[in-house]
Amino acid sequence: MAPPVASAKLTLSCPLYASDFDPQDNNFLLVGGGGGEGRSGVGNKIALINTSRKQSISNIVDIDLSREEDSVTSLAIASSTSSSVIAFAGINSSEKDQIAGKNEHFRSFRLEYPPKKRTDGRDVDGGAQEYKGRTAPLGRASLFKPSTGSKKETYQRITRLSRPCIVNGGQLGAIATGLAPEGEIVLFDAKTNGPMGPWVEARLSTGKGEAVDLDIIGLNDTEDVPPGTFTVAYCTDYVVHAFKMTLKQDRPPEPQYAYNEPHPDTFSSTSARSKLRSLRFITPSLLLMLQNRPDRQGADLLLLELSSHLNGRIISRKSLHKGIKSATALSVTHLPSSAGSRHVSEHVVAVAGQDTSISIFTLEHSPNPPFKSVKLRLHTRLPSVHPLQITSLAFSTFVLPSEPEKSNPPQYLKLASTSIANTVVVHTLPLLPYPPSSPNSSRQRYVLTPPGRSESTQMTFSIIVATLVIAVSAFLLQAFVEIRGASPEYLGAKGWLSQRIHDYIAVPYVLGDHTSTSSTPTVIPSAPSSSASTAISSLADQLSSSPSSFQQQATSTLPDIRRFVTDSPEKAKEAVSSALDAASSAALELNAASQAYSAKGSSTVSGAAFAVSSEASSVISPASTKYHHIRDLISRHHHHRRHETPSPGKPIPNMIVHHDEESGHMKAGFHREGSGEAGKKFEELSHNEKEIWMERLQKAGVWVKEEGEAVLKGVFFGGAAQLVGQAVG
Repeated sequence: MAPPVASAKLTLSCPLYASDFDPQDNNFLLVGGGGGEGRSGVGNKIALINTSRKQSISNIVDIDLSREEDSVTSLAIASSTSSSVIAFAGINSSEKDQIAGKNEHFRSFRLEYPPKKRTDGRDVDGGAQEYKGRTAPLGRASLFKPSTGSKKETYQRITRLSRPCIVNGGQLGAIATGLAPEGEIVLFDAKTNGPMGPWVEARLSTGKGEAVDLDIIGLNDTEDVPPGTFTVAYCTDYVVHAFKMTLKQDRPPEPQYAYNEPHPDTFSSTSARSKLRSLRFITPSLLLMLQNRPDRQGADLLLLELSSHLNGRIISRKSLHKGIKSATALSVTHLPSSAGSRHVSEHVVAVAGQDTSISIFTLEHSPNPPFKSVKLRLHTRLPSVHPLQITSLAFSTFVLPSEPEKSNPPQYLKLASTSIANTVVVHTLPLLPYPPSSPNSSRQRYVLTPPGRSESTQMTFSIIVATLVIAVSAFLLQAFVEIRGASPEYLGAKGWLSQRIHDYIAVPYVLGDHTSTSSTPTVIPSAPSSSASTAISSLADQLSSSPSSFQQQATSTLPDIRRFVTDSPEKAKEAVSSALDAASSAALELNAASQAYSAKGSSTVSGAAFAVSSEASSVISPASTKYHHIRDLISRHHHHRRHETPSPGKPIPNMIVHHDEESGHMKAGFHREGSGEAGKKFEELSHNEKEIWMERLQKAGVWVKEEGEAVLKGVFFGGAAQLVGQAVG
């Protein structure tokens, strides 16, 4: 996460359209704008702003321009010293002069700086003082060809200057038209300014497509070009041109096509193409372009790699924040590295959106092509910087300290922005030394964001981490539900815990949606129809795998069955209907297993089987049988008779009902034919016995006289001992 960004805001008396920092001193910012010609109450001006404080900025010097002329449309600082600065500006002459064919649009000014000790508005003794800086116009000139249109609307849309060359100190400047019948770019020597303007080096016609933006970079470190060679690139709405030139060259430059925005494919929803808004050089071989999509659908940053012949190819593309429907301004600055640190370089990029936000990116790349490891990363986004549309962005020039890090104060990079709402805002971005504690200061540099993984690598890493977190969470959840008994065992998690911990955790899985009138909520198993079957099947599995621990498993399971039956009689109706069949089948299997393991503790097996059978058969009682009509049991009884084929090892089960004389409860179960059934079928009972049994069934609420005796045919009636024995056998 980016550290907090300090900001300061100042409101002037006119809309602002252009800005530029002093390249030698980032404490001074030049801004320009105005209300244009003949607008009462809104003047035109160029203002020098003091930005030495992070929390507040102040106006030092104003150049009040004529209200009979146009406002400042473009601005650039040509040179500066410790006491003054020279600036070029685009300001149209009055409409009267333009009609007369005279438009001195290129202006130059000198502004004197206040003494260094007085930049904060106070004198040496700390007393308040008022500084009245001196300004002087240096010249004005008409560099564009006279307009041939019926309306004289041509103005100086762009003013751009290169950095002075290291070899000979030469500096190339360029201006471009706006609203001209035929677009034009004028290249001039920025060091030859005089009363009649600078020396014009070349003129380029752009035809009907005017230059939207342009940039210049010097080829200082290239050995295969003459000293003082520059590369110039400009863009129209859809095409990027580039060329090389030197000062005082004999032949005019020959622009080359570097990039052409392709048309949408046939199946695209629109035939409109994205439009280029701005461009800046990163290196002589790398160009950053800002592009707006059609129909205000967003904006993108594109990186164009230029070959030695200035042919370009897109190597990277980044979409801006979805809240930015179109971009309005772009600015780029370089964070220089020391001579011993040439492996990677960082640029800082700022983009202004129509939503008055500013997005700040860092761009890491190798110093020379091919650019295989370009990393364009978002550093921070500053929302709602101005009340109205942002018109310009400008970075200060960062100069690498010559002393080691420990002896330097904190380093900062400043970003200025202007708006048509008369406001100027300066953000102060803290820089970090990298590497943080390098013993060799010659290899250290300052960065806005420490180098890291590329976005694709970071996204891949994040996906892997998220997948691992989800997998581990799913594993732990599966283990937990297995221990709780809410899921079949796939991991064998029950064996991971000691018996004491297992008994504490492994309680029946419950849902809290049961309504109870008591103060303590009644808990209901999430799958009541299968709880008894699951418990008994678990006993059978335990018996077959480990007879010695069968008794312990049976003992821990029976309380769950008993709690469900006794505490939730209303829910037992659903459970018993499917559990009884499973209980009978499991009881038969347990009985067979007990015979097979008679040598391994038949008393233990028989006792557990007896307990399981008792629990299974005891679900029909005065407290619960009213929820289980005997017709349901008989229906299952007849189902067995119709769908099962008797075999020597598996006789057909029959239903048997028992009445406990001591408790008065009715119990029901199943037994297999041919296994020594106890009791008699209903049709084999005497008349008195039938009357007794029918009275008991009526009292228990499981049978009514209107149902008739036919429903009881085939049902066995017997004693308690016989029931238990046959349910098991």
